[in-house]
Amino acid sequence: MSGQEIKRAEFEVASFKASPPAQGPTIVINGLGTFRGGRLTFTNASLNDLLKYAYGMTSDAQLAGPEWITSKAVRFDIEALAPVDTQRDRLALMLQALLADRLKLAAHHEQRELRYLSLTVGKDGPKMPAAEANPPADTAYNVAGRIVRKRISMPQLALLIARFERQPVIDTTGLDGFYEVKLEWVPSDLSAAEPTDTPAGPSIYSAVQSQLGLKLEARRGPLDVLAIDSVQKAPVEN
Repeated sequence: MSGQEIKRAEFEVASFKASPPAQGPTIVINGLGTFRGGRLTFTNASLNDLLKYAYGMTSDAQLAGPEWITSKAVRFDIEALAPVDTQRDRLALMLQALLADRLKLAAHHEQRELRYLSLTVGKDGPKMPAAEANPPADTAYNVAGRIVRKRISMPQLALLIARFERQPVIDTTGLDGFYEVKLEWVPSDLSAAEPTDTPAGPSIYSAVQSQLGLKLEARRGPLDVLAIDSVQKAPVEN
């Protein structure tokens, strides 16, 4: 994409601030970004979180840069305004421009051989209902073993699964739009542990197939990696 294209894709207004470090263990995942009513919001997001949204990456393995980009001690809050009908790809360009402006981000793309999971459609088709255009407030619940969202795209679902599985997950479903998702499974670190009172349940692979009508297929091949050339921790004043 050209520098001119990125420059044209700008938010109407944007607040970009350092946020206080998260206290205690992170249970509910923030940082995915929400776009509702013309407002794009990130809360307590790492730079990795922002880069994943801006550049379509799903895993830390696809980002190469200084160690602090994943740190709990360096987090950001963003509120940015855009037309309510702005598409996801356009929002990504806008966030790229905002990162370049406020954090002086410079980066380039590389191809690297990586293991990854491909999120595809199962043989009987997806089982997920289409999301309402304007659902009630989304009580998003994202923890290891449970993803409940009233409105989520397939790239966002791939991103969540990648976080829990700690490896890249690439959306190859070809499904556009937003869906209502309820996914429950037994995390691999629990299923491999000694028997406990935790009830048995499906693996992430079985759950994705039986509950969503999708599949996770293990693959290896060249993936796009974003390598950071330079970036600063403190955002330029709004």
